[in-house]
Amino acid sequence: MDLTGKVAIVTGSGRGLGLAYAKALASTGASVVVNDVDQAVVDAAVAEIPGSVGVAAAVGGTETAERLVAAAVENFGRLDVLVTNAGILRDRVLWKMSDEDFDAVIDVHLRGTFTCARAAAIRMREQGDGGRLILISSPAGQRGNFGQTNYAAAKAGIAAMARTWALELGRAGITVNAVVPVAATEMTKTIPAFAPVIEEAERTGQPFPAWLRRDEGLGTVEDVTGLITFLASDASKDVTGQAIGIGGDRLALWSHPAEKAVKYADGGWTAAAIAAGWDFVPETYGIPAPRS
Repeated sequence: MDLTGKVAIVTGSGRGLGLAYAKALASTGASVVVNDVDQAVVDAAVAEIPGSVGVAAAVGGTETAERLVAAAVENFGRLDVLVTNAGILRDRVLWKMSDEDFDAVIDVHLRGTFTCARAAAIRMREQGDGGRLILISSPAGQRGNFGQTNYAAAKAGIAAMARTWALELGRAGITVNAVVPVAATEMTKTIPAFAPVIEEAERTGQPFPAWLRRDEGLGTVEDVTGLITFLASDASKDVTGQAIGIGGDRLALWSHPAEKAVKYADGGWTAAAIAAGWDFVPETYGIPAPRS
C-alpha cells in the first residue's frame, strides 16, 4: 500500500491503537495529523512519526474538529483520510451510572465522531476527489457489554452513522466504514480472562497463544493496522457502509441488522395472538466469554 501524497487525521492517536494507526499510515507515505488531549503525549507521538504535526485538544465539540481539519490543510494542503479513534471509558452498571458518566463517553465517542466526520466531509467534498472516513467502533457496540451502557450505545451509534454516511457521501467518492478492533490495550488488560495472558506475553516477549489470536481474535495493536491502511488506500474504493472486525489472526465482516424471522396475521396482531404465536428463536447478546 502506497499512501504517498495522502493526508490523514487520526484522533486519539497519542497512544495505544490510535498511535499504531498513525504510525502505520505514515509508514506507507501518508502525512499525519496526530491528536490527543495531552500536549506532552502529542509531542511524544509527533517525535516518533516523521513529518507529522500535532493538535492537543479534547475531541467532542465542533471547535476541535475544525482545528484538526485546519491543521491538515494548513500543513499539508488537503485532507484525504479521517480515523475517528478518540475515546474514554466510564464503566458502571445501569443503576450506578451517573449523568456525567453517560454524557462524557457519548460526547467523546459519538459526538466527537460526528463533529470530526462532518468537518472532514465538508473539506473532502470541496476538494472534489473523494476521501475515506474510518470510524472506530467496538464489539460492545455490536453485541452489548456488561457495565458499558454509555460505551456500547456510542459504538453502536458509530456503526449506524457509518451506514448512513456511506449513503450520503457515495456520490462524492467518499467511503465510510466502521472498524471493530480487538487488541491488547490498557482496556483489555482489565478483563480478568485476558489479563494474565497479556501480562505474561509482555513479560516474556513471547507471542500470544494461538487460541487467543484465532478463537478470540485478540492480538497486538499492530495486528489491527493493516485494515486501517487498506481502508485508507485506493484499493478499498469499493468498500463502504461496512462494519469490519479485526484482531489477532482474525478478519471478519459483521452483518447488518436485519429481520431474522417474520410472521403475518390478517388484520394485525393482538397481544393474545402474539403470545399464542410466539415461537421465534431469540438472538444471543453480549460479548461471549473467552475460551482458553
